[in-house]
Amino acid sequence: MKGVKYDTFPFTSLEMKYLLFLVHLVLGVSAQTWCGKNYMSTSPIVPPGGLFPIPATSKTPLLALRCSPAIRPYLTEDANSDSDDIAILIDTPVTFSHIANAAPITLPRLDELASTSVSVTVTVNGKKLTSGNVPLNATKHALPFKLSGLKPQAKAFDISCTATLQSQKFEASGSLSFLPQPPADIGSVTKMDLRTGALLARPATGEPGPFAPVFPIGFYTDFGGYLANDFTIPAQLKAQGCVTMSLIKVFQNVVDKSWVHPIPSFDNLTALDIVLDKMQEAGLYLMYDMRLNYMNATAVTEQVNRIKSRPNLLLWYTGDEPDGTSDPLDATLKSSNLIQSLDGGDGLGGAGYHPVSLVLNCENFHYTEYASGADILLQDTYMIGNNVTFSSQWGTVCTPDYGDCGCDNCKGAFEDISTRMDEFRDRNFINGWERTKAVWTVPQGFGNDTSLLEGWISSAFRSSRYKSDSYSFLKRFPTGQEFVVESVVGINHGGLGVVSWDDPTTPDIKASASLLAQSLTKMTPFILSPSATFRQITINRVDIGLWTVGGQTLVLATNMNYLSVSISLQSLGLPSPQPSVTQVLDSGARTDPARSHLLFDSVGTGAFIVRN
Repeated sequence: MKGVKYDTFPFTSLEMKYLLFLVHLVLGVSAQTWCGKNYMSTSPIVPPGGLFPIPATSKTPLLALRCSPAIRPYLTEDANSDSDDIAILIDTPVTFSHIANAAPITLPRLDELASTSVSVTVTVNGKKLTSGNVPLNATKHALPFKLSGLKPQAKAFDISCTATLQSQKFEASGSLSFLPQPPADIGSVTKMDLRTGALLARPATGEPGPFAPVFPIGFYTDFGGYLANDFTIPAQLKAQGCVTMSLIKVFQNVVDKSWVHPIPSFDNLTALDIVLDKMQEAGLYLMYDMRLNYMNATAVTEQVNRIKSRPNLLLWYTGDEPDGTSDPLDATLKSSNLIQSLDGGDGLGGAGYHPVSLVLNCENFHYTEYASGADILLQDTYMIGNNVTFSSQWGTVCTPDYGDCGCDNCKGAFEDISTRMDEFRDRNFINGWERTKAVWTVPQGFGNDTSLLEGWISSAFRSSRYKSDSYSFLKRFPTGQEFVVESVVGINHGGLGVVSWDDPTTPDIKASASLLAQSLTKMTPFILSPSATFRQITINRVDIGLWTVGGQTLVLATNMNYLSVSISLQSLGLPSPQPSVTQVLDSGARTDPARSHLLFDSVGTGAFIVRN
């Protein structure tokens, strides 16, 4: 963190991130724009373009038929399974917008929509795989099938789905990955449950065990000045509830199964191997980061071939804010295809043995092009301690067409996170990606970003975005409770992973992150359940997610106000008073003695299991 040292290493992780951006600049990426916008006071206002197109409306109803497998990829060992995981998911949204694959549908009466079904047949290579009747406006309607009729192969199977309603016919296509058992040079497999978007993995230790849902929660973690200097850190992170590490040298956490995201560069391969070994011993998953050279096919090939044998590898990470630096629009897709071709897939869009992820920084700049290259999309919206409308760095205003305030098109409130999450979700639905891509959130875990490093940057790169001696978008760190608010807002709006920039961070944030991570073990049976029904409600700026499984509901609620708020259970459609309430997260929230209201402190958060 800038201006704050929590250990004895030469550069903080935030400083390292600036250096990483400079690598882009050295390689010739435009230094005068961010998210396609000019941001220097001497530059003109030029609309950046790249806006996500708003679908045209229709006066008559449209059916947007979609189909996808329940799990990606299947393995040879799944061929004789009678699990309900072996199914094709059919979605039949009826819409009045020209979204992907929407076609006109004639209905006798719109008020009879819920009672109308279409007859669906799914084929592979012209042969029937499964069929059934599917109600209109259904989501994730499962049609079981037998894998035993297919032969495992690297190339994904093309599936064709046909729906008929009287004389009307509708068609959709999808992709089914059915891979051979991993060869000796593949150390693990990570599946995606397309019913929920959750990752499924075996134990990170490499010990035998069934595939189980993983909820990543943790930090991008400094490698060279932190992990590489103290090999006991993975065990410490595991004890704090970390599930995954992202080496950016970066780190990340995951519930029940921990993980780390180290931040590159990994110039000391001996230290990297030791860190990865220690992560595996501690049961931490790895999110392997190739941000520095994901566009270099030779470098990607070398890294994938070196890392893919790791038993704790959870997923790959390529572009770090490629939309901000205006990387080539096809860069992320090319990289993803190459990675999958090296990792057991066909390199043509079918799955390999591990999914690919990236983070987008811009609110609305070539979303489809950059997002096409990932299975997991992260968004990093940083608004705490930030003037999001005027750049103190550049002395300019920030608008949809101009300026850089460190939080693109933001309003400076927690709702910036929910807005970004909702926009990603809606765009994925419009593109027909709602089953095949998941969204994670990156809460702000840093601040006080002023450093002498900028003086060096100023002299070395006079034309760069980072030339000033007083680069200071973010004036302060979030508090621990604000960190939890950021994280929970992301979860309540569809986030299936929480990966904060960055570790090391303040003790307050670390303690709150650990509190959230350890509580998630009680929440993930609801959040990651394929049978859960979900609602999101916002009342008086309290953001509330409700997951119902069987006779119980998880209420995960966070107060975005800097004052106390009370919410009645009745307003959430829940029985009141409750005979009993089980609280599984307390970050400044509680129930009243009558168990009829939830009480929140300023920026307080709580999770409660109640009866329906």
